[in-house]
Amino acid sequence: MNKLCTLQEFVAAPRAANTLRFLSFNMQVGIRTAAYHHYLLRSWQHLLPSKERQYSLQQIAALISHFDIVALQEADAGSYRSSQCNQVAQLADDAGFPYWYQQINRNLGRVAQHSNGLLSRLHASQQDHHALPGILPGRGAMVLRFGEGEQQLVIAVTHLALGKKTQFSQLDYLCEQVGDARNLIIMGDLNQEAEVLLRDSPLSKLGLHAPQSMPTYPSWQPRRGLDHIFLSQNLELVRTAVINHPHSDHLPVAAEIRWQAP
Repeated sequence: MNKLCTLQEFVAAPRAANTLRFLSFNMQVGIRTAAYHHYLLRSWQHLLPSKERQYSLQQIAALISHFDIVALQEADAGSYRSSQCNQVAQLADDAGFPYWYQQINRNLGRVAQHSNGLLSRLHASQQDHHALPGILPGRGAMVLRFGEGEQQLVIAVTHLALGKKTQFSQLDYLCEQVGDARNLIIMGDLNQEAEVLLRDSPLSKLGLHAPQSMPTYPSWQPRRGLDHIFLSQNLELVRTAVINHPHSDHLPVAAEIRWQAP
């Protein structure tokens, strides 16, 4: 499966043995965007509370509850605009995840707290937070390690800058942090197409592959593949899909990957 599909289609497929289901989603702090003019008409929701936001979080929780490991970008860690709700913590609770991890990248105090998050049904043996290089601060990467020894799974969650030069600088730094990983998965909104990242960027030296090449942005008429789940060659991809779940300006990307926990 490598297509745009509904959540029901993805989860209805028989689950292979020794696999985990992954999802990466830029949730845009729970702002539903269904047309370009919504960027203007709903821009106030980036600063002010909205009753619609709670409904979107409920829909996102229903989506992610079917997965084992979920990477989130553009979540709010608890500020005025989110009604003091830590969205990563709430989604973990509502979707039944026992473990959640968060990195605040751009702390605007009571106004907004931009963050990455990871929700997991497995406990991470180690987590590290990294500030990524760039002219404007506020981009980060979370690196989490599951298990020990040769079978250890390393997952990096990130949201890269918009410019290619800065993206490549950020990826060069990230590669230094995860270059030793035998079983590596990089998840997030990388703001660039897979072929550019895997062929021309510092990621090319890690020998990763992209399980999907379908567009994820904008969610109402996808044209660009900006959201990715990249994995090392020795991790087996069972299936992948972009999920038709328009509760952000990005669509989530899903993958089922075989990994034998140590």
